Amino acid sequence: MNIVVFGAGGRAGRAAVGEARRRGHQVTAVVRDPARHPDPLDARVVAGDVTDAESVARAAGGHDAAVSAAVDLSAPPHDFFTAAARALATGLARAGVRRLVVVGLASVLPGPSGAALMDEPGCPDAYRDFHLGHAAGLAELRACALDWAYVAPAGDFDRGRARTGRYRSAAHGDPASRISYPDFAIALLDEVEDPRHHQRTASIREV
Repeated sequence: MNIVVFGAGGRAGRAAVGEARRRGHQVTAVVRDPARHPDPLDARVVAGDVTDAESVARAAGGHDAAVSAAVDLSAPPHDFFTAAARALATGLARAGVRRLVVVGLASVLPGPSGAALMDEPGCPDAYRDFHLGHAAGLAELRACALDWAYVAPAGDFDRGRARTGRYRSAAHGDPASRISYPDFAIALLDEVEDPRHHQRTASIREV
């Protein structure tokens, strides 16, 4: 397949590029500024803005599917994630790309009570704006016609954990859960190659 990865310079994006290349796919890695990523990505690297529909359409033309792991910590979370979702919906449609897999956040997934994890007791308020920004971006995705999947770790990433080659889908989020970036990338690429979640969220945890 030809896969375009937005936000390819971050940890989740790099892992997605690596897993896609491991499987033999052709990858276009989209970053805001290629000069800021001197470490080579095993992919064609292009500059692009995930919050601009025209930029998305240019980068995505000729591809079969898209992955978005994009984040901009310098921008207000609500503004960034809603703008990115709208631009992806519009730009990918213009480019003829129907399948989108988005790297999500556990806090917007249902917890054991059925409420979003960010509304469960004990969730730190310090990150609430970021959580709400992700939730607003997900709401924009729910309103679009793309065949999207919002794939999030059940809890959080473990930067030091090695690849095991395994993962499992969970019924809900779990703040105590941890998964490596390489194992999470397996779940992302599985959703690209053999979609199981259509306009739905998916929670991913370690085995």
